[in-house]
Amino acid sequence: MGKLGCGIDGVLNEAKFSEPLPWIGVYIAAASLACAVAMAADVIHGFRHWKLWFPCKFFTINATSLTIITVAVKLSVDLNTPMPRGQDQLAKLSSTALICTVMCNSMPSIGTMENKEILTNIVALGILVITVIVNICIQLGTGVIFVFELEHALIMFLMLVLLVVLSFSALTVPTIKRYLELKYMKKYEMAQKECSKANETDKPLEQKLREALMRYWMMAHTCSPQFVVGRSVTCTASGALCLLSAATLAEAMVRFYLVPESFKFCKGDSDYGWSINLVLLTQAVAVGLGTIAPAIRWFLAINFRCPSRGRKKGYSREYRLEEYWIRTLVEMKECPLNIPVRNRLCRRIVHDAKVKFLNLCIGIQGGIVFTSKVIRLISILFMSVILLCYDCCRDQLMKFTPDNSVGNDSGSELPHSSKLDLSRFVLHLEGEDSLVEVMMKDNRDATDYWRRKARKRQPKYLMELLELSRPSEGFKGLTEFDSFKVPSLDTEEAPNCWSLSLVTLTSIAIAVPSIDSYSIKHLIAGVNEGLVYVRNIEDMQGNLVNSRKAADVVWLGVELYHRWLNVDIRKLSLQGKNTREILEVLSDSANNIFMEFKKCNANLCLLDSPSKWPIKVLAANSMYRICQSILLDYENRNYKMTERLFEAIGVMITSRLESRSNGSHGRVASFHKLNSPLDNTPFSESASLTPNEVYLSIG
Repeated sequence: MGKLGCGIDGVLNEAKFSEPLPWIGVYIAAASLACAVAMAADVIHGFRHWKLWFPCKFFTINATSLTIITVAVKLSVDLNTPMPRGQDQLAKLSSTALICTVMCNSMPSIGTMENKEILTNIVALGILVITVIVNICIQLGTGVIFVFELEHALIMFLMLVLLVVLSFSALTVPTIKRYLELKYMKKYEMAQKECSKANETDKPLEQKLREALMRYWMMAHTCSPQFVVGRSVTCTASGALCLLSAATLAEAMVRFYLVPESFKFCKGDSDYGWSINLVLLTQAVAVGLGTIAPAIRWFLAINFRCPSRGRKKGYSREYRLEEYWIRTLVEMKECPLNIPVRNRLCRRIVHDAKVKFLNLCIGIQGGIVFTSKVIRLISILFMSVILLCYDCCRDQLMKFTPDNSVGNDSGSELPHSSKLDLSRFVLHLEGEDSLVEVMMKDNRDATDYWRRKARKRQPKYLMELLELSRPSEGFKGLTEFDSFKVPSLDTEEAPNCWSLSLVTLTSIAIAVPSIDSYSIKHLIAGVNEGLVYVRNIEDMQGNLVNSRKAADVVWLGVELYHRWLNVDIRKLSLQGKNTREILEVLSDSANNIFMEFKKCNANLCLLDSPSKWPIKVLAANSMYRICQSILLDYENRNYKMTERLFEAIGVMITSRLESRSNGSHGRVASFHKLNSPLDNTPFSESASLTPNEVYLSIG
């Protein structure tokens, strides 16, 4: 009968069934390691960018992460593999604790999800958690798990509570988003009015820009979806539960390794063999790393609620249920069910059942919020003593530390920013009044962090490029790169974005024969650094999506291969042709690409708007228009084309950064990294240029 299958006596040969299990253990360890690396990356990202609510960038709740988690917790659902040794039983426990950790760690990610994503991901996570709980209960009953029963019971309880907390917290996300969006629009209008009033004053331009950045930064920072979820009372409670879960695993491991005689294990080895130690190690590391973010979120949320230690405060208002917690459930209860049932009695029964179910959900939500607030209050009472001692030590230390904060920074930046009242731009929910005080106390001049960080990593090549964009007459030379005499290639002009014009001008500059290789290297490096800021500020929506893609495709070829689409621009510059001839070659190549497209897709040209053209056609249109504009100007003037192109590229980056200097962390860093070269730049000429006007000024 052979070695596999049934034996001679007809009995199934099971000898090789367990041979792959050690390698399956390696697979489990690899999945656990992937979770650990992703959670550690989020922690590093949070510290590096000073986002101490640790937004979930690398480890979020989605189909991929749920699949990896399912593999990582396989030991928890293994019903019949013998686990006789202590490390085998610990691996079962660590696998269970890992689920609690990943739920707590990825909780803020629900703030960035759409409603359908939230539903599908929470349902998938719920199925996984319930499956694990049921399987552990079966193993406790069958004796597969015969030690650490109390630890398993506690972690299963925490796991179920965390699932309920996460599910009901997700119900509030749509309401919170709507509320903060409305509040943001009102604050945005207020900020615009204040910026308009500031423009009428005699303040230095740099101070006006900095104050505008601080207003918009505070708004964007405090209404960040992940920050809102991360500072919520339920996330605070989940952080405490995560700490308890990790402490339970740590307690079991300490008892096993330090007091092994207190346990009675069985003889023999697990079928997973040597790989079980690897699984235990990786999962313990994953739990440890994954607990960092929830623990710090828990601590910061406590800090938000007690910004002034030592001051008596009533907690009666703390237990009030804010309206946004149950708003979605109330709306669902009030909305009728559209069910294809004609019978009135059946519809009434269904409606009454829905109302009772949602009333139950509202009660559960209220209980979750109340319990979370109790956990937070206990945490506050416990931590306030520690925080008070910390404040006293810090105040005593400050008395003996000389104040060099002003001297260490440049000029009068701190005095300017300290006069700006940002409390009106803190976007907070009902019951988060203390957040305003905390933001004013600890984040009053939050842009200082980004300024210091940005100045340590200033873009050297971009700075050199921007030095060329300071003509004595301001930005008047910018308009020389376009002419309305240049006819469009089609009846309707295609939309253009800043980055596409920038890479097109750079392509032309590289093709000009009078540029040496050293200058080309610095030009490409400078534009590459500048594109980071242009893309960060540029509109990513609307009809410019294809233009942005065209810019990316063109720049890839220019930077890596010195090729504009199918034209070797560096080889073109070495053919002995003058500037006019090279411009004509580039213009003809662009025209040929467009005409070939128009010939092969005549109907498509008529039906689609120019914003939907293929990216190569958009790039060709930009190249044709800029080349023709330069050729027209080249006939009327006698100047060095190289210097004008370098100047135009620098002007584009400078104008773009100045014209849209509001918003987020990236824009704060963009402004401060380029602060030095912008100090003496005549912004008065460029401030009035809109993106479309600058395109018409360049091509």
